[in-house]
Amino acid sequence: MVAIVRRIGDPPGARGSASGQTCPDIFELSDGNYAVIGTEATAELDAELPADASRADHERIVIISRETLIRARKDIPRD
Repeated sequence: MVAIVRRIGDPPGARGSASGQTCPDIFELSDGNYAVIGTEATAELDAELPADASRADHERIVIISRETLIRARKDIPRD
Protein backbone atom coordinates (compact mmCIF):
# COMPACT_ATOMS: atom_id res chain seq x y z
CA MET A 1 0.00 0.00 0.00
CA VAL A 2 1.31 3.44 -0.93
CA ALA A 3 1.43 6.07 1.82
CA ILE A 4 2.30 9.75 2.09
CA VAL A 5 5.81 10.08 3.52
CA ARG A 6 6.19 13.86 3.70
CA ARG A 7 5.07 17.20 2.32
CA ILE A 8 7.30 18.73 -0.33
CA GLY A 9 7.59 22.46 0.32
CA ASP A 10 5.80 24.67 2.80
CA PRO A 11 2.36 23.92 4.26
CA PRO A 12 -0.63 25.92 2.97
CA GLY A 13 -0.68 28.26 5.99
CA ALA A 14 2.91 29.34 5.31
CA ARG A 15 1.88 30.14 1.72
CA GLY A 16 -0.97 32.42 2.75
CA SER A 17 -3.97 30.06 2.86
CA ALA A 18 -6.62 31.80 4.97
CA SER A 19 -7.80 28.51 6.49
CA GLY A 20 -4.32 26.96 6.46
CA GLN A 21 -5.83 23.80 5.03
CA THR A 22 -7.11 24.09 1.45
CA CYS A 23 -4.44 24.88 -1.08
CA PRO A 24 -2.33 23.20 -3.75
CA ASP A 25 0.11 20.75 -2.18
CA ILE A 26 2.81 18.26 -3.16
CA PHE A 27 3.60 15.04 -1.28
CA GLU A 28 6.33 12.41 -1.56
CA LEU A 29 4.94 8.87 -1.51
CA SER A 30 6.41 5.73 0.01
CA ASP A 31 7.00 4.25 -3.45
CA GLY A 32 9.15 7.25 -4.49
CA ASN A 33 6.45 8.92 -6.60
CA TYR A 34 4.76 12.24 -5.87
CA ALA A 35 1.12 13.19 -5.39
CA VAL A 36 -0.19 16.66 -6.21
CA ILE A 37 -3.31 18.44 -5.00
CA GLY A 38 -4.29 21.06 -7.54
CA THR A 39 -7.14 22.54 -9.51
CA GLU A 40 -8.64 20.15 -12.08
CA ALA A 41 -7.93 21.55 -15.55
CA THR A 42 -8.05 18.53 -17.86
CA ALA A 43 -10.95 19.75 -20.01
CA GLU A 44 -9.42 23.21 -20.31
CA LEU A 45 -5.84 22.16 -21.13
CA ASP A 46 -6.07 18.72 -22.79
CA ALA A 47 -6.24 20.18 -26.31
CA GLU A 48 -3.29 22.45 -25.50
CA LEU A 49 -0.87 19.60 -24.83
CA PRO A 50 2.13 19.60 -27.21
CA ALA A 51 2.20 16.96 -29.95
CA ASP A 52 4.76 14.89 -28.04
CA ALA A 53 2.67 14.82 -24.83
CA SER A 54 -0.41 12.80 -23.97
CA ARG A 55 -2.30 11.48 -20.98
CA ALA A 56 -4.04 8.21 -20.26
CA ASP A 57 -7.77 8.13 -19.53
CA HIS A 58 -7.04 7.70 -15.81
CA GLU A 59 -4.70 10.74 -15.70
CA ARG A 60 -5.76 14.33 -15.06
CA ILE A 61 -4.11 17.68 -15.66
CA VAL A 62 -3.99 19.76 -12.49
CA ILE A 63 -2.76 23.27 -11.84
CA ILE A 64 -0.66 24.27 -8.85
CA SER A 65 0.50 27.78 -8.15
CA ARG A 66 3.98 28.93 -9.09
CA GLU A 67 4.63 29.69 -5.42
CA THR A 68 3.75 26.11 -4.42
CA LEU A 69 6.30 24.69 -6.85
CA ILE A 70 9.02 27.22 -6.02
CA ARG A 71 8.65 26.58 -2.29
CA ALA A 72 8.84 22.82 -2.97
CA ARG A 73 12.10 23.13 -4.89
CA LYS A 74 14.22 22.97 -1.73
CA ASP A 75 12.72 19.56 -0.83
CA ILE A 76 12.94 17.88 -4.25
CA PRO A 77 15.91 15.49 -4.49
CA ARG A 78 18.40 16.26 -7.26
CA ASP A 79 18.98 12.57 -8.07
